[in-house]
Amino acid sequence: MGMEYYDVILRPVVTEKSMADMADKKYTFIVHPDATKPMIKNAVEKMFDGTQVESVRTMNLEGKTKRRNSKSGVTTGRTASKKKAVVKLTADSKDIEIFSGL
Repeated sequence: MGMEYYDVILRPVVTEKSMADMADKKYTFIVHPDATKPMIKNAVEKMFDGTQVESVRTMNLEGKTKRRNSKSGVTTGRTASKKKAVVKLTADSKDIEIFSGL
């Protein structure tokens, strides 16, 4: 499988908790479901110059069950499953700029 580093990180997670974690140099991303911890580490270090990753924590998020009413009755389905990664940078690493303007 030919996954490049720019395919690994899909988007940053912008929540109150993820913004608070930035003070501890922890950044949260939605990543490709097949991405491994070493792949995520390499992707962050290549995409953001001057960053050094200390650790990567990942979690798989199951899709939620949703229901909606339609003319023919109740329809059920699921939202998409996701994988989330929390990346902790080393103390002497540069910060990631995409979060600084938020």
